[in-house]
Amino acid sequence: MIKVNDLKKKFVKQKNKKEKMEFYAVNGVSFEANEGEIVGILGPNGAGKTTLLRMVAGIMNPTSGDVQFDDMNYKKDEIKIKKSLAYLSGNTKIYNSISPYELLRMCAEFYEVKKDEIDNRIQEISRILEMDKFLYSRIGNLSTGQTQRVNIARCLIHDPKYYILDEATSGLDIISSQIILDFIKSEKKKGKCVLYSTHYMEEAENICDRVIMINHGNIIKEGTPDEIRKATKTSNLRDAFFALIGSDNNEE
Repeated sequence: MIKVNDLKKKFVKQKNKKEKMEFYAVNGVSFEANEGEIVGILGPNGAGKTTLLRMVAGIMNPTSGDVQFDDMNYKKDEIKIKKSLAYLSGNTKIYNSISPYELLRMCAEFYEVKKDEIDNRIQEISRILEMDKFLYSRIGNLSTGQTQRVNIARCLIHDPKYYILDEATSGLDIISSQIILDFIKSEKKKGKCVLYSTHYMEEAENICDRVIMINHGNIIKEGTPDEIRKATKTSNLRDAFFALIGSDNNEE
């Protein structure tokens, strides 16, 4: 289980030449995500999704609040937590001059995967993500969708318990997107805990057990897709979101 407790992140931006302004990108967010569950973090660009997930992943320190992974927290168990989770963003950069196979071997060694298991693990992941045709090609020559599959493979190599996926299919073609979504659903069936951020509402309806809608750093609604549609008297999550925010639809 991932338990997020009253997370806040304050930033300071320059309002004009003389004046600075404080604002909260994430403002008191709390929720839980269980084993065998995909929890969607939904909202437009600027809603605070990426800041929230970076704090959950331990990449960014919160202004206040904390995150627990089962009985672990970052103050006492940071290394153990990071060895058991995978974090992916839509714009993660990877080495262009090596092959996916070489990258995955390097990541496996970093995560201390047993040496006699590495090749079998790479071949299994390559099959799952349909990477066999480009496993030994130079990453710099791959398409956007192929490169993102390599990024997903990098996350898979150490068999993590928790997935934190931020805009994993952003900008991808329909085939690559579906391969990644199918992979996420298969990991859920294995009992993995998945946080999945997206601004594609239709995508969230397809894979998420529960969704957390945020806007301007605040949770505006939480529940199953069906519960949210019923509560807002709408037929889809896109319409539900606009029903919840009303006229407050300006991105930061």
